[in-house]
Amino acid sequence: MQKAKFPAIAATFVLCFGFWILLDFSFKPQELIAGAVVSLLVALFSARFFIHEKAGWFCNPLRFFSAIFYWCGTFIAELVKANVDMAKRCFGGCRNINPGIVKIPVDLKSDYGQAALANSITLTPGTITLAVRGDELTVHCLRPDMAEGLENTVFERKLKRIEEALHG
Repeated sequence: MQKAKFPAIAATFVLCFGFWILLDFSFKPQELIAGAVVSLLVALFSARFFIHEKAGWFCNPLRFFSAIFYWCGTFIAELVKANVDMAKRCFGGCRNINPGIVKIPVDLKSDYGQAALANSITLTPGTITLAVRGDELTVHCLRPDMAEGLENTVFERKLKRIEEALHG
């Protein structure tokens, strides 16, 4: 395990402290100090597990939030389409279900990109990511045509653009 660098600790601290404020939503000095101390301790002990790559993009709010909004819009649209499709299939008698496991090649460089893609596939109804190994995802699908649509998905294309924008 690698030792955490200062940018990784700072990024983890900002994330933890922001989450503390979001949950507590109190701006009393003693609670802010307690949140800062807890966030710093968490950052010191866990930054090496959370931030493995350049952390500078994470501390740039404009780049970070624009990437989040860019990704969330696509994810929500695809999630709604998948839910509607799955509801039609379930209320239509669960026909045309032929489950299988497929391996999908992935062209994402960062661990974060691969994790985001795997989580997006898992959160989409009818699919679940079983494993991430190197540049390949192992996915369980309820229908064969779902597997065909997983290669070079809109998720992966958007994540590639985010990787290029954030990491250069």
